[in-house]
Amino acid sequence: MAVAMFQLKNVSYLYNEGQPSEHAALDNINLSINRGEFVAVIGHNGSGKSTLAKHLNALLIPTRGTVLVKGIDTKDPQHLWTIRRTAGMVFQNPDNQMVATAVEEDVAFGPENLGVPAEEIRRRVKTALQTVDMWEYRKSAPHLLSGGQKQRVAIAGVLAMQPEALVLDEPTAMLDPSGRQEVMDTVVRLNRDQGITVIHITHFMAEAVLAGRVVVMNEGGIVLDGTPEEVFSHLDELKASGLDVPQVTELAQRLSKHEIVLPSGILTVERMVAEICRLKSKM
Repeated sequence: MAVAMFQLKNVSYLYNEGQPSEHAALDNINLSINRGEFVAVIGHNGSGKSTLAKHLNALLIPTRGTVLVKGIDTKDPQHLWTIRRTAGMVFQNPDNQMVATAVEEDVAFGPENLGVPAEEIRRRVKTALQTVDMWEYRKSAPHLLSGGQKQRVAIAGVLAMQPEALVLDEPTAMLDPSGRQEVMDTVVRLNRDQGITVIHITHFMAEAVLAGRVVVMNEGGIVLDGTPEEVFSHLDELKASGLDVPQVTELAQRLSKHEIVLPSGILTVERMVAEICRLKSKM
């Protein structure tokens, strides 16, 4: 039986444990993510989704329970770097991950610290930057790039470490729509073409529908887990958790109240247009 990429068993995490301000950010989480999956984790602010992300590469250690990364317990300090090389982390603000004055130097930083030979570093840097379509900017200063370009360089820096999984903690939150599209196109391609496991923390529903699986968090627990079509069919539960739903999904629900019957699971504008055209052709 194949080992899951990530497995959380009865995981709880307390901030300020033992103090009057003690707060449970995660409450008895059980979750398994297999190799090659693309999982979006959504939830309102304070739901625990970013705390969950930080457990996936041992930035945080559970107060109770166990987190396994490819079967390795994150509580074992001897395997810390193995875990972090397996699960690369990309954060919300790409500027916090920039350390050099040129793009190619920035991407080389991680492998250099691992002691990777110089020739192999050059190969990895080129491959990583080509993968995120940023090779032509290799000599550029990071601070001159757009937000979406910076985030793609940050992703390249993680890819140069050759991780098996990417954990993205709201990587598009600070970007404009164009930058978000650039980053999401890259993430989808990495999962589809290279089989990299992706855990994408987001509050944008349009990004969540790109995943193969959506996990919904509320008050430190998991309240829904399934395909986008399954999860976004629970409109009332999502709204009770303080979340929006894709606009076309809500539109389909409203139309159904006016006896305009559309199939369930409409998540994109393209699908909505196709279904409306289909109905119109039958009139």
